[in-house]
Formats: sequence, structure tokens, C-alpha cells
Amino acid sequence: MEKVYIFGHRNPDTDSVTAAITLAYLKRKQGINAIPVVLSSINRETLYALNYFNVKEPMFLNDIKLKVKDLEYSKNYMVRENISIHESYQKMEKEGISKIPVVDKFKHILGIVSMKDIAKDCLIGNYAKIESNYNNILNTIDGEIILKYDNIIKGNLVVAGYRSTTFLNDVKLKKSDILITNNRYSIIEYAVMSKVKLIILTNDVEIKPEHLELAKNNKVNIIRTKNSDLDTIKKINFCNNVSTIINTNKVHIIHEEDDLSNFINEAQKTKYTYYPIINKNKQCLGIIKFADVGYHNKKKVILVDHNSYEQSVIGLNEAEILEIIDHHNIANIGTTSPINFRNMPVGSTNTIIYLMYKENNIKIPKDMAGLMLSGILSDTLILNSPTTTNIDKDAVNNLARIAKVDYKQYGFDMISYGTKLTNKTKEEILYTDYKKYSTEDGKIGLGQIYTTDIRDIEKEKQEYVDMLNSISKHNEYKFVALFVTDIIKNGTYVYYSEAAGQILSKAFNVEITEGYYLDGILSRKLQILPAILDVMN
Repeated sequence: MEKVYIFGHRNPDTDSVTAAITLAYLKRKQGINAIPVVLSSINRETLYALNYFNVKEPMFLNDIKLKVKDLEYSKNYMVRENISIHESYQKMEKEGISKIPVVDKFKHILGIVSMKDIAKDCLIGNYAKIESNYNNILNTIDGEIILKYDNIIKGNLVVAGYRSTTFLNDVKLKKSDILITNNRYSIIEYAVMSKVKLIILTNDVEIKPEHLELAKNNKVNIIRTKNSDLDTIKKINFCNNVSTIINTNKVHIIHEEDDLSNFINEAQKTKYTYYPIINKNKQCLGIIKFADVGYHNKKKVILVDHNSYEQSVIGLNEAEILEIIDHHNIANIGTTSPINFRNMPVGSTNTIIYLMYKENNIKIPKDMAGLMLSGILSDTLILNSPTTTNIDKDAVNNLARIAKVDYKQYGFDMISYGTKLTNKTKEEILYTDYKKYSTEDGKIGLGQIYTTDIRDIEKEKQEYVDMLNSISKHNEYKFVALFVTDIIKNGTYVYYSEAAGQILSKAFNVEITEGYYLDGILSRKLQILPAILDVMN
């Protein structure tokens, strides 16, 4: 069953992570192979919730870009270096592909062979040279085993085309020679006595018992075929190992983990028709025809707790968005076809997912109830945020009953655990819950964290301001700000880069300085962002 990835925004908070998990559970109950993932490391608060309800952390997803491995290609299409040209040709003809990778015993690519290479060998190749093995020759000329002593058959081809007396007098046979003849018994005897490498008997000729006995004593390989001399000569060069005509120049290998967009760029430069594919162990997996490359294998995704490209996974434009569940303002994501887009003015994405469970009559197990509860309590600051609605309160009361917790005590313990700043760098604190927004005057970055004690940040206030200035400058932001929300005092302290001072003062109608306390300001979504955007736009 095809996978559907569900994820929140790039800097996942508790609502974002738990929404991905709880929605994935709901979708699996509906017969969809949904997989919850995260786009970066999760914070302490979220870990507390996952551990409390004994739920495994979702796997990390770096990007959703189409990879070469996601495409349809000819898998396991290759030949070993000691396979005959004839067998290689048959495989190409059967698959309708004019080229085939040649590999060693470890499946490492040695080169590539094409129909053109085979035709070239037929026209200007060295007909006298044979480099093959017994079985390849046997299969190529539809032969029958008479005597076999060697597997490797390598030498010069000799055809008994003269009168017997002329051949016996003028041709000196060597041990490496491969003789093609019919019922020329004197020549057969001469070849056996000369201990040639191989005798090929055409026209289904019988070998005399004395010649056979002598051949056994001299360990001469013998193959018999029903084909005529002419047909055998015509086929014999196709028995050579395919490695004898291998092309190592015009070969461009691609990795299965390569991005499709990068592969397309490379293919447009090299302009080859076919490209062998390898894995991380440099083993050949098959071959792909560039003309067959398309975007029909897009990965399927569902977005929760966000609906903007800036906050989403890398390569989202290459994926197929099936659904969006969110409680933020509608941003800039577009789709090529209609989708389910559920956006509600509630305090948490998990509140919407809770309603979806009820609407679909899906029983909510204790662990999923606990995670939905955690997401709502986190985003609404235990129902104290101005974003809180009666729907959120109703969901919290029902979910707390299923999860068997006192939601006020559990919420305070969870948020308090998450607010500990021990062993965190200032950048890690800023990016704990950080979002980028595009405005008419440039992009801005707003981070928000929660605390029960502002003293640790306040005593290093200038270092935070220096960091915000540096990030703003080097990443070309209009400004960057960090909002530190005190969950006990129910207000927020603000720290910011230089360009933000005047904008923030206008937004909140007070003279803002670094570390200024905004009483009653708790919600970035409802109180902070709209005020800033009103001033900037």
C-alpha cells in the first residue's frame, strides 16, 4: 500500500508533532498507510508528552523531494562481464532496451554495452579472436557437449576451409586454437594430436571412436552442433564475453538517492539516452531511460499545523498534497487539484483532529487521547491563551477523562519540563519554536518559548540581542525577534534585532525596549503576528 507522510512545520512544537501522530492513527483506521514524521528534532516538552503516554518518537524526514529510486525504471537489468554477447543481445531485445550495464561479481558497474557496440563488433571486430567460456560457446551455437575439460576458452579461431592436404601441410595448429570443421577426419585427427583448445564439429558430424579416445587422452574440448559451417562461423563471435566490447567512455552513473531535479539537470547536459542506477554500496540496480522520466510518482503528504511553503518540508512542490489540517492563517500553499483543507479558528490543530475522530466514529485510545490533550494544552497554555475556544475546552475535558489525567496538573508539569533551558545554546532556544513570515517589507523571523523564570534570559539579554542582530544580518531578514512567554505571569518578554524596535513599538502602542514585558500577550498567532503585520503592510 502506498505511503502517505503526515508532518507539521519545520520547527515542530508539541501540537505539530502530536497532530501528525494522532491524525496518522486516524488515517490508518480508515485504511490509509499513513506515517507520522518530523522535519527536525523535537523539543523537551514534546518528549515529555511522548514518554508520559509511551508513544514512539516519529521518524525524521529530511525532505520530500522525488528521488531517482521513486521512479519507474528497469530494475535488475544488467549482465555479468562473463556473459556472452549473444545472451546480452537477447536480454536487450526482450526488454526492448538498446543498452545494458555490465557488472562484476559484486554488481559494480564496469561499463555499458549497446546494440550499436554489437553491430560495430560485427562489422569491424577481430573475427579470429575468441575470449569466452565453454558454456557461452555451447549456448550461442546451439551445441552439444562431447568433451569438456576447460571452462575458459580463449584463443584464435581456425576454420578448415582448405583441402585437407593443404591444411595439413600449411596450417600449424597451436594449443590455444579453436577449430571449426565438419567431417574432415584427417584434420580432426591433426587437431587432436596438436592438443588444440577446442574443436567445434558442424553438421552434427560423428567423431570416430579412436579420435574421441585420443581427444580424451590429450584433454581436448569438443562441441558438436547441427549448424552448418557457415551458420556456426556467423554465430561464433557472439559467444565472446560481453566485456570484450564494453564501452567505458559514454557512461554516466546516477545514485538512487539523487534528487530527480538534479538528475534531470545532469541528463540535459550529458544528453545520454540511458543511465545506470547504483545504490549506496555502488551496486548496480538497473537502468533508466531519460525519456521515460516523469513526475507521476510524487510522494503523497498531509500537512498539519501549517500551510505555508516556508514552514514546510524541503521539496514540497514536488509532492502531492492530499489534505491540510490547520488552525493558522491561510498562507501561500497552492495545489493543482482540489483537496480536503480543514482550517478552523480554534486553539490547536489537535482540537480539529479530535472532532474528526468523533465525526468518523473512531474510538480514541488512551495514548492518542493523551497526545491530543498535550497538543491542545501546549498551544493554549492550559486553556489560558486568547486563542482558546469553547471547542478546545470541551475537547480537553473529554480527552483528559480518556487519558485519565488531571489536565491542569499534567499541563503545568509538561510545559514546566519543556521550559528548562539547561544545556541549550541561545540559537537552540530561539529555534525551539521559530517561524518565518513574508511581508511587503521583507521576511521576518519570530521565535517563541515559554518559561517559569525569566532571570536566566534577562541576565544575558545583550548576548541574545547580539545573536538576533547577527542572524538578521546574515540571513537577510527585516528583523528577528524572540518572545519569551511567562506562563505564571501570563505575559511575554520581547527581545529583538535593531530594525524591529520602531515596528514593535507601533504594533503594541508602547515604547518597546529589549526585554520589555507585554502583559496579557500570550499568542503569537492571535496577538503578536497580526499586530506586527498590520504595521509592516
